[in-house]
Amino acid sequence: MSIITVLKQADIFYELSNTQLELVASICDERHYQASDIVFDENSPGSELYIIASGEIEILLNPALLGKETKTGPVVISTLRRGQSFGEVALVDEGLRSAGARVSQAETRLIVIPRDKLMLLCDTYPQLGYRLMRNLAADLAMKMRSTDLLVREQMTWSRPAGE
Repeated sequence: MSIITVLKQADIFYELSNTQLELVASICDERHYQASDIVFDENSPGSELYIIASGEIEILLNPALLGKETKTGPVVISTLRRGQSFGEVALVDEGLRSAGARVSQAETRLIVIPRDKLMLLCDTYPQLGYRLMRNLAADLAMKMRSTDLLVREQMTWSRPAGE
């Protein structure tokens, strides 16, 4: 499967023309991973956006980083599959990764887009940049709403009896 085919399946590239997709594909790299490989750790610096071409990725939060003792280690908060993106928060704000990412399926293939090259592309082609940033904002909003529901569910179900 070509990089352009993968990009066409990703929501963050919705409504980009074939020419715009070719421009994005020209700055992409491809990486292959095996099950349990770490793509990146929570609180690590990030400068890349990832699109899943094949396989699965688990998004992890480590409660120990918040001072919570845990015997199980990081908690899987989401599992992502082909066509989904991750790593976009660090891409947008250039901050530390808000979660970790671990490969959960053998032969996982990721399309990697470096922040500096993507920002240059967006600056050079404003229409591409506008569409991409609009789609990225919509994707982040959906992920935030989903996380909010998870937090609310945890708060509801983890209250001690009698409350």
